[in-house]
Amino acid sequence: SKSKTVAIFTNQLRQKIGVMFGNPETTTGGLALKFYSPVRMDVRKIETIKEGDRAIGSRHRVKIVKNKVSPPFRIAEFSILEGGISREEGIIDVALELSIVTKSGAFFRYGELMLGQGKQAAMEYLKEHHDIEKKILAEIMTRNKTGSTPMAVGVEEDGSV
Repeated sequence: SKSKTVAIFTNQLRQKIGVMFGNPETTTGGLALKFYSPVRMDVRKIETIKEGDRAIGSRHRVKIVKNKVSPPFRIAEFSILEGGISREEGIIDVALELSIVTKSGAFFRYGELMLGQGKQAAMEYLKEHHDIEKKILAEIMTRNKTGSTPMAVGVEEDGSV
């Protein structure tokens, strides 16, 4: 913490042979990384996002396997599109989970306001209407029990959206 440095290690999975019970997956390189790291995350691609036949991104799930600095075993999902991680999709996902935004069929609504038909249209609406995005994000922050930012929503270091 004094040097304000972060070290990130990536590793690959191997299959343990002869495992009948439990997870047969293990990481290479011994036990030191598992033991000494304060946070360990399992990142997996869960689907490819396509526009027609063309792949435009992918959906990922991150599971916190070990966490010495906050509660472990939390799960977050996010999409990485051609332009980067979709912030608007994260806001919609968390708002749906907290019942701030409602989904009826393919339609997404914020109160009486129609955000769009389909998730992509709702995301585009939030991109164009930053005032609505800020209102939804403020409501997410007030309903969030821990007081921290939900994992799927990106907030800048200075607290701005």
